Amino acid sequence: MSHALELRTQALRCLIEADPAAKACAVAALARASAAGTVTLDGAAVLEETGAIPGRPARPELVPPRQVGRRSMATLEGRAMLVHALAHIEFNAVNLALDALWRFPGMPDAYYADWLQVSKEEAHHFTLLADHLQTLGYAYGDFSAHDSLWEMVENTKGDVLARMALVPRTLEARGLDAIPPLRAKIAQAGDAAAAAILDIILRDEVGHVEIGNRWYGFLCEARGLPLRATYDDLAVQYRAPVLKGPFNLEARRRAGFTEEELARFA
Repeated sequence: MSHALELRTQALRCLIEADPAAKACAVAALARASAAGTVTLDGAAVLEETGAIPGRPARPELVPPRQVGRRSMATLEGRAMLVHALAHIEFNAVNLALDALWRFPGMPDAYYADWLQVSKEEAHHFTLLADHLQTLGYAYGDFSAHDSLWEMVENTKGDVLARMALVPRTLEARGLDAIPPLRAKIAQAGDAAAAAILDIILRDEVGHVEIGNRWYGFLCEARGLPLRATYDDLAVQYRAPVLKGPFNLEARRRAGFTEEELARFA
């Protein structure tokens, strides 16, 4: 019998891990093992949930978005609250990448390789932000947070097409729009280290949204569905948030949005 690890089974194990630092380490180790060729892939296996999904710590306390505190860049605590909010987004992003990796059987091997890459990069982003938070005198979990990103992951668990349409190319794409003004604000407040982390995140998020766009296009083609009308139908069906500008058209273009789609945001 071979003792090689199976990628999707291990991704599910990482997803169930509740400790954020342990989760990030486990994802990095899985990515290293995959790169070393010691991981197998069974894309056809229908896996069962083996624990609470997603694994997450008891803190931060999850509250409705309106109840998350206001963040003033004028104070150290306000800056820490912003970094904490970003760390929470990245922690959720690790979980959503792992969920895309384990949950959906029958996709091409490249799909699973792509989502392993995303989970590795999101875990790195989380670690950078959590470490920076420590330098500000706080830890992940010290402030409340909201769960709206994960709610869409939960809602779309029955259909990989809906997942690709509404998580990477809708919710994560909003990050492409949000990061530049946030970066300007945090740099103006004098936190050059946090601004540098946001540069890394924006660079990588373009790739993550491109992966979502690519697999959304692949699935539409495989099912004989029109790209744009299908997206509109899914957005209504799953009550996706209405997108508000300003939009980072240049980053969205690099992430694989078509000119027809971008014309909506002009």
